[in-house]
Amino acid sequence: MSDMAVHFSSVRMDMETPPNVFEPLDRHFHFVCDLAATAANAKCQRFITPEMDSLQQPWPGDGWCFLNPPYGRKIGRWIDKCCHEARLGVRIVALLPSRTDTVWWEQTWMEASGIAFVHGRVKFVDADHGAPFPSAIAVFEPRWWGPPPNVRLWQPGTEWA
Repeated sequence: MSDMAVHFSSVRMDMETPPNVFEPLDRHFHFVCDLAATAANAKCQRFITPEMDSLQQPWPGDGWCFLNPPYGRKIGRWIDKCCHEARLGVRIVALLPSRTDTVWWEQTWMEASGIAFVHGRVKFVDADHGAPFPSAIAVFEPRWWGPPPNVRLWQPGTEWA
């Protein structure tokens, strides 16, 4: 695989969210579940592993859930699931690649209650460099209807306000 090909593919599906991204979000939202994790990279005591298949089961509705989904070709299925679960009452905060030219991003834009574009590039745990793509935080809430979401810029390591 060429160096440039790596920038546009998902070589690893288990990139761990860095503390400077997760911790300020957790202080604000108080997450109860990590929706796409392994035992090694889970950010919450309660988490759903790939073997449990988060896309095939209901998500907990007893508090805010955190999602750093696999960034591969199936990310649209994760956005579909976020939208479906939010309509059922689940509250989700998702760390996503900012791929504004995709169908799944348009769906995110139309159904999220808020989007924050992350300032700089996220450096995932154990990565040698920051991600080769921009990132965003999307907030999905139940029964949210209205115009496209509130959009802002967020600096990792700062409080979510």
